[in-house]
Amino acid sequence: MKPDGKVYLVGAGPGDVDYLTVKAYRLLAKAEVLIYDALVNEQLLELVPDDCVKIDVGKRGGLPSTPQSEINDLLVKYCQQGRLVIRLKSGDPFIFGRCILEIQALETAGCDFEVIPGISSALAAPLLAGIPLTDAEVSRCFAVLSAHQPDILDWEALSRLDTLVLLMGGQHLGEIIQQLIRYGKNKLTPVAIIRKAGTASQQIWIANCSTIVEQVKTVRLSPAVIVIGEVVSYAKFSEKM
Repeated sequence: MKPDGKVYLVGAGPGDVDYLTVKAYRLLAKAEVLIYDALVNEQLLELVPDDCVKIDVGKRGGLPSTPQSEINDLLVKYCQQGRLVIRLKSGDPFIFGRCILEIQALETAGCDFEVIPGISSALAAPLLAGIPLTDAEVSRCFAVLSAHQPDILDWEALSRLDTLVLLMGGQHLGEIIQQLIRYGKNKLTPVAIIRKAGTASQQIWIANCSTIVEQVKTVRLSPAVIVIGEVVSYAKFSEKM
């Protein structure tokens, strides 16, 4: 066994390759094994050496996906072979990236690892739509949440916050809006949906809590970031797409 194996849990940022950090770029250039997620820009796969082993372990809602335990085993296996392993995740590894499970597996196996931050779509998508998440008057705080399981969230508390940023909420948009209105959110509160943020295919819809569901009812909203709050009214892109 070679003694110098190491796993880097790397954030790829949102969309375009230009949002990759310099450190992540340098690591990809010398990767021996690349284990990557479904939302990672395919152009990033071209940055690794020709002889790098590439393994797609992407998870997408409703589609077959690689079990987390299998991903953990792959990381440990290649690290123990003495390889330089890149675990490439879209956005930032610590923002809904299941990174802790992988770190625990690496620590249990005695594997060396390092986490490399990336730009999360929770921050980048609103910015790319011209929406500031904070404002001295209308957004003194914001919350980032996964809406993958909306039934377990405290909607009463969330409805009182100035600004909400929801990831993985496209399939549950109707329920999200319904719950917020139920607990007091004004029906005219602005809503923005940014789909495929940071890519050439980026789309933005601007509406309010009473109209957004109807506006996007025929659209497959994945991947998308949903922003709810008065700051949406500052968006540079007001056209209805």
